[in-house]
Amino acid sequence: MPESDLALLIRAARAAGEVALRYHGPTAKRWDKPGGAGPVTEADLAVNEALKAVLLDARPDYGWLSEEDADTPERLGRPRIFLLDPIDGTSGFIEGSSSWSLSLAIVTEGEISAAVVHLPADEGKLYAAAAGEGATLDGQPIRAAARESVEGAQVLATRYAMEPKHWPGGVPGFKRHHRPSLAYRLALVAEGRFDGMLTLRDSWDWDIAAGLLICREAGAVVTDREGNAPRFNTEPAKTRGVVAGGPAVHAGLIAAMRPRG
Repeated sequence: MPESDLALLIRAARAAGEVALRYHGPTAKRWDKPGGAGPVTEADLAVNEALKAVLLDARPDYGWLSEEDADTPERLGRPRIFLLDPIDGTSGFIEGSSSWSLSLAIVTEGEISAAVVHLPADEGKLYAAAAGEGATLDGQPIRAAARESVEGAQVLATRYAMEPKHWPGGVPGFKRHHRPSLAYRLALVAEGRFDGMLTLRDSWDWDIAAGLLICREAGAVVTDREGNAPRFNTEPAKTRGVVAGGPAVHAGLIAAMRPRG
């Protein structure tokens, strides 16, 4: 029986995760990308090559979009592409944190059809989902929290997201937490460990695609900051922020960001 797309992503993530663990973040060679695009390390590139070797060998007809490769228009004509971030949370990796992740997704006609978020340094956690099949953590089903109000909710967000200018209706009374990896933040919402997450800056698709499907398959609502469903394998490969949570928490966050009246 042919290997499913999800099984392929899981196999690739575990193999590439072993490559990542050969590097120690604080001592890995690092440099800054041009244009203020953030740091990159030798580990990011090694993981990218390991993923490419497994994934494109198995699906040579799929397109490719990775944070660590130059983007080309060729992917736009492919019905299916791999969309990935070899190490999401590179800053945390450099600092020696364990909460960086490998974020892998497959896009089919603009929608995420399979996804994996793998944390090699955090007990090897592996979140996974395929469209219509639910979400799992290490093979066990997970479900997002069903909190009835954004007030008092536990929400993953940056300090920037807490600035009053973003909240015409007033900053909601939730408790803020943070993790360096966007993909992991979404996975934590899917697991029910947090009630919601939001990032209000434009987000690269490779950071959010995998976590978005895992969240949705766990019963959470995920949109951009304006409440619209993201589409993928587009140009540019960016989404206008991300808001995720159970239906009531998501609705409360979106409502508080909309102008009064």
